[in-house]
Amino acid sequence: MNRINWDDINLQISQATGRPFEAQDISAQGGGCINQAYQIKDGTQAYFVKLNEAGLIDMFEAEYEGLEELRRPGAITVPRPICTGIQGRQSYIVLEALELSGGCDAALLGEQLARLHLTHTDRFGWHRDNTIGSTPQHNDWTPDWIDFFRQQRLEFQLRLARDQGIGSSVYDQGMKLSAVLNDFFTDYRPTASLLHGDLWSGNVSGDASGNPVIFDPAVYFGDPETDLAMTELFGGFGSRFFDAYHGIRPIDSGYETRRTLYNLYHILNHFNLFGGGYGQQAAGMINRLLAAR
Repeated sequence: MNRINWDDINLQISQATGRPFEAQDISAQGGGCINQAYQIKDGTQAYFVKLNEAGLIDMFEAEYEGLEELRRPGAITVPRPICTGIQGRQSYIVLEALELSGGCDAALLGEQLARLHLTHTDRFGWHRDNTIGSTPQHNDWTPDWIDFFRQQRLEFQLRLARDQGIGSSVYDQGMKLSAVLNDFFTDYRPTASLLHGDLWSGNVSGDASGNPVIFDPAVYFGDPETDLAMTELFGGFGSRFFDAYHGIRPIDSGYETRRTLYNLYHILNHFNLFGGGYGQQAAGMINRLLAAR
């Protein structure tokens, strides 16, 4: 990363908030796998700033809109986005800096996520594309969930994986799975619900009181089970989370099989981003799903 001109960002924050801001304390923070991140303070206000290449400004603009979308129902705490922009060769997004404690109340998370998922629309997708990690995620509005998931999730990642060298047999088996997706939805018709879209444990924390906070979204309207599945992919929140969720929004009995289907999307994406053993993991998931039909 090139040296950042904080004066420009100070000015953008001041204009966005309507109050003067000049960073006095700048400290590096964890920014995930793809961004640099800083917390900046002026003695009164604090903000969280993520930086990446200037050409990735669309990623930050989509994150800004996604956070606003998640904030709108008031179901769960989400950082307020302040502004985005380009400074030199870098793009950035500025968010309010919440005091995070790490852990959160798992039952309250389940309850609040279920309430978020009660926000519905009549089609699947979103008004703009965004990213899952740094991979493009297409969100063209589609009336049918199976068509949406087949074309804009599973087959898109399979084609990327083929180009990344996952092997023709895995690709062919994946496309065979794509052709029979209807078999997993014989008695289940998903609603188009507002989703976080990338809800693994690393994108969830608690505030100073332990109340849930979610961030780093990949927002769209889709099957709520995709969010539930992602919570279980790299860890999880336990039975209290699921019991609380189920108490507000009952979980269909076919979820345990579709969980593997939905997490296949993320494992393929991890192969496309990082390579390694994710390819073998994806192959095993595809074979299990074909056998479970």
